[in-house]
Amino acid sequence: MGGQACVFYGAAEFSRDTDLAILASAENLARLKKSLKDLKAEVIAVPPFEAKYLRKGHAIHFRCNHVEARGMRVDVMTQMRGVSPFSRLWARRTTIEVDGSKIELMGLPDLVQAKKTQRDKDWPMVRRLVEVSYFANRETPSKDQVRFWFLELRTPQLLIELAVRYQIPAQLLRQRPLLKALQTKEESILTKLLTEEEQSVRDADRQYWMPLKKELEILRHARVSQRKQ
Repeated sequence: MGGQACVFYGAAEFSRDTDLAILASAENLARLKKSLKDLKAEVIAVPPFEAKYLRKGHAIHFRCNHVEARGMRVDVMTQMRGVSPFSRLWARRTTIEVDGSKIELMGLPDLVQAKKTQRDKDWPMVRRLVEVSYFANRETPSKDQVRFWFLELRTPQLLIELAVRYQIPAQLLRQRPLLKALQTKEESILTKLLTEEEQSVRDADRQYWMPLKKELEILRHARVSQRKQ
């Protein structure tokens, strides 16, 4: 669901870790623990590997020590801001085959949502992911793809081009108000609205993480105090 998934979708991103979205059921977590044991992976930082933290929206961070994966970091999450529950993510996943092995990728629209964070590095990737989809499919798109582009394109020129070719559904105008400005065909106006939209999402992500970060600080402090005893 992270940089590795972006690579497979054609929006290359150098990534030193592997991000996984998982189902936080007892049975599935037991299977994950077994796999992590095979990788000789250990938890780094906080929180500890417990279901209650995953369900709150925390990420659990691991470092692998197996000789064939030494130093590789694995980050695991089960709940993300603005992203659908795991059952829906799984139903909408993309399955690819690499060297004879199946790999389940988070569906492109869900990956885009997961990338909408307060981090500077994520927004160019959101733009690239949607543009790759647009350029690869714009000649014969499906209705779902057109809808996705109207909701997620972040390039003024391409949004204008899309609006010339297709009528904007009224529902999407309510869902993404800046689409109303496409009637003006003014790139400067769209650029301003896109910047404001991005800032609004960044602020929402910052608010979402505030209580989670406070909890992490408490956990860090408790761990330091325990080591000193």
